[in-house]
Amino acid sequence: MAAVKEQLMDLGRRVIPSRMRPCGYLCHLTMHRSGGRVMKGPFTSMRYIGRSTGSAMIPKILGAYERELHSAVEAAIGWNPDLIVDAGAAEGYYAVGLAIRLPGVRVIGYEMDASGREMLSQMAQLNGVQDQLAICAKCEPPNLQGDLAAAARPLVVCDVEGYEKVLLDPASVPALRKAAILVEAHEFIDRGITKRLEGRFAATHTVETVWQTSRSRSEFPWRTPYIRCLPASYLDWALSEWRPETMCWLWMQPK
Repeated sequence: MAAVKEQLMDLGRRVIPSRMRPCGYLCHLTMHRSGGRVMKGPFTSMRYIGRSTGSAMIPKILGAYERELHSAVEAAIGWNPDLIVDAGAAEGYYAVGLAIRLPGVRVIGYEMDASGREMLSQMAQLNGVQDQLAICAKCEPPNLQGDLAAAARPLVVCDVEGYEKVLLDPASVPALRKAAILVEAHEFIDRGITKRLEGRFAATHTVETVWQTSRSRSEFPWRTPYIRCLPASYLDWALSEWRPETMCWLWMQPK
């Protein structure tokens, strides 16, 4: 029975165009109705390439993605950094968004995945900030120290799936002591990492912990006849950021 079900599903995938399958339809509708631009938040009107890597695209277009950080992002922009380093840049939601908001400020986007770097390049070109953005592969402590050393007011955005334990250590990267830092703490990978990071920067930074809040299917802004026929779980999927547990971030500003 399971084999028959899988065969039927495979047949459906080959016969039904991807944009008419529920998830594909929701992605296509979002891109079409938004004009391919972020609708809300600090990066309103940023153009999107229609896909993402490592995280959900629809919440980014809707402006709901990591909305708990909107005030921290605005504070980071208002801090007037002279360099931005985005470690774990993916397709460029933050790297490109911050380049748009801070014209002329150099941005370095680190992304390990080759396809992610290609998407990051496409996003930069689509938004006209390609000359402002340097794209690199994996960020290691010596890379980060070299980047930050000459900057007076650097900003670090960090989402590296647990590698923050290694990367965000003032003992190996002393220049972090002068940097504003926005980091996602991956407790499900390394239990206790949030407290350890807080301890490392307590003497040099004001540390604010920001917790993820819930999302609701009612936040999806469109109700077409097709959507009304779908199980409500698909709208839950559309708003979901695919996180394994409730996440938190640290917004750390130099004292």
